[in-house]
Amino acid sequence: MKNFCLISCLIFFTSCSSVRVFTDYDQGVDFNKYTTFAYLKPHIDQVVISDLDKRRILRALDHNLEQKGLKKSENPNLLVTFTTKAKEKVYVNNMGWNPWFWGPNYSSVTSQTEGTLFINFIDAESKQLVWQGKGRGAISEYTKNRDERIMLFVQQILSNYPPGIE
Repeated sequence: MKNFCLISCLIFFTSCSSVRVFTDYDQGVDFNKYTTFAYLKPHIDQVVISDLDKRRILRALDHNLEQKGLKKSENPNLLVTFTTKAKEKVYVNNMGWNPWFWGPNYSSVTSQTEGTLFINFIDAESKQLVWQGKGRGAISEYTKNRDERIMLFVQQILSNYPPGIE
């Protein structure tokens, strides 16, 4: 029983640290033509999160896009924007069955905020969405090392950009 509890906790906490990623893109676009980027500020200003978290996301985007060879520019060929979404997830854990009492041996209820970060790349000339990445994982106002957690979200999402390169 002790091992069962330990394994259950380990699985729960491991799943909390991961970021699940999904990407989609326009298959007719040559992503090699994108060498410069800028942020679509009016869209980012509308995102309902703290200014501190916005700056964390922007720093993480700067870092990761520059790692991929893109340069920030006043005359970009790629526009970058993002949005966020959060929802509270509730988990009920039953850790076994007690034969002496008709009921569970141990139960707990926990909740966790699951955040989703959408990163959008828009062709500056056509104004069409050409790539979108979505990362979903645990984050809350109580998350320690928010800079690291947000960097992980952005890094994981952008690991699939440009498409077709692993």
